[in-house]
Amino acid sequence: MNFQIRVPLDTTAEQHARLGALRVVFAQVCNELAPHVQQSRVWNRVALHHLHYRALRAQFPALGSQMVCNAIYAVSKMARLIYQHPQSPFNPALKPGAALPLLRFADSCPVYFDRHTLSIKPGQLSLFTMDGRMRFDLTLSTDKLAIFAQAKLREIVLNERADKVFELSFYLDSADVADLPEGDAPAVPSLEGAVPSRLIPEYVSVEVTP
Repeated sequence: MNFQIRVPLDTTAEQHARLGALRVVFAQVCNELAPHVQQSRVWNRVALHHLHYRALRAQFPALGSQMVCNAIYAVSKMARLIYQHPQSPFNPALKPGAALPLLRFADSCPVYFDRHTLSIKPGQLSLFTMDGRMRFDLTLSTDKLAIFAQAKLREIVLNERADKVFELSFYLDSADVADLPEGDAPAVPSLEGAVPSRLIPEYVSVEVTP
């Protein structure tokens, strides 16, 4: 069973600005990498890391080593969806020999965290920013704490909601977690099984070469 747990962050104006700055640089790294993916047709995460990590790390030193890895992951994941899914209108198998479209990430793109860049302790959440760690009080229901204890954490994603509140989404899966009351931890739809042309997020544009 898949679960998504959302945690809104109660930020000050200064904290909100720091998270916004992190997101902008994260998008810059994605956009630096995306043309290489287009030209080389390589989007495997491990291969991209070996090919481009050192150059990206040198170009964006403030972002930190692990966050550069997370940006590589973000590009790899989006490239798999847009270039590789059999139902994608941009799958190169549909037009053999044609140039791949270029992916561009807006400054509003989500930021991916992991266990190196985000940690949870009883009552507190700590996450990486370019100006040092940022800490927030964390209060979770008993049911959600049980999910964290039992399920496997797949992804942690930071987004800004329409009301300008930054929110962390924790994506977890486990075959052993019992069903929870509706709405407490909603199931996460499978990205791999969906129709990509309907799921390309607003923060990504696909530029097709004429």
